[in-house]
Amino acid sequence: MDYKKVSKDKFGDFIAMLGKQKKLYAPQKEGESLKFMPVAAGSQPVLAFPNTTVPPKSVLFPQTETLYRFEQGNTDISLPGEAEEGVLLGVRPCDARAMAIVDSLFSWDVDDPYYLERREKTTLLGLSCLEPGTNCFCSSMGGGPASTEGLDMLLTDLGEAFLLQTLTEKGEKINLSVQELLEEAAEEDVKFAEKLSREAAARITRGINADGIPEKLPEIWESPLWKDFSESCLGCGICTFLCPTCHCFDIQDEMEGFEGRRCRMWDSCMFSEYTLHASGHNPRPSRRERTRNRVNHKYSYFVKNFGKIACVGCGRCINLCPVNIDILDILSQVVKEAI
Repeated sequence: MDYKKVSKDKFGDFIAMLGKQKKLYAPQKEGESLKFMPVAAGSQPVLAFPNTTVPPKSVLFPQTETLYRFEQGNTDISLPGEAEEGVLLGVRPCDARAMAIVDSLFSWDVDDPYYLERREKTTLLGLSCLEPGTNCFCSSMGGGPASTEGLDMLLTDLGEAFLLQTLTEKGEKINLSVQELLEEAAEEDVKFAEKLSREAAARITRGINADGIPEKLPEIWESPLWKDFSESCLGCGICTFLCPTCHCFDIQDEMEGFEGRRCRMWDSCMFSEYTLHASGHNPRPSRRERTRNRVNHKYSYFVKNFGKIACVGCGRCINLCPVNIDILDILSQVVKEAI
């Protein structure tokens, strides 16, 4: 495994060189939110944060995207152009693991060409977590502050420099493209990064033993806990829109004059319209059923289909829920009830 180092006084040049080669995205402020956006010349990304408000899935799986355009009376369609080569800088390990998880869904029975082309053309440069957030529980979900799953390179802040751990061929290409800015990392640098990661992992205070949860959930299908936890829910969808593994979407046709487009946009299983039939029947008529489905999907159905839990413990659904619904409280109750 290859380790390099870039000093912080050269990091601005490092960012500039990346931006000249590929379309560069990094965490930046937009109002009160922190999200991945294209880096303009001379701008500095925000790298001191527990996690972004909006996960980087918004780059590979945009909130709204055009699938094709058409004209009334014309059978031809206009497809979008090819995806650009891109780099995501500052991806937290939990969000990279989320992409690796969602890859299974988008390449399941039918390949999704829009997502998969962007994924193939995007290089992920991760950033180790040295100060996990209050509600982070990545270690309970199989990850960690320095997890490398899904990443092409992992950066660790050593204080005066960043340690660069190259993980894939894509990461090696980045190394070669900026090699004039890099220096060889000493063994002491690698050991110091490992020490920082161990200390960060020790600061994760929340979590749950997920063993058996996928099997326990079907046993408590009619439990009152679903009603109890859903009573305060507003149905706003924040828990799904800002989840790095949620991937549901709606497809609509939009017309303006004689021109139109078919587009897809994020949807949420927490919306009442999500399962509303044309007949007017809704198999999930209340937030009780929708809360139950959301939890079962992540921790049971996805496991059955793909062999992995669709949660990385990023804590966004806890931090950003306006009524303080806590997924760890729900899972703890699941464990208790199924004993």
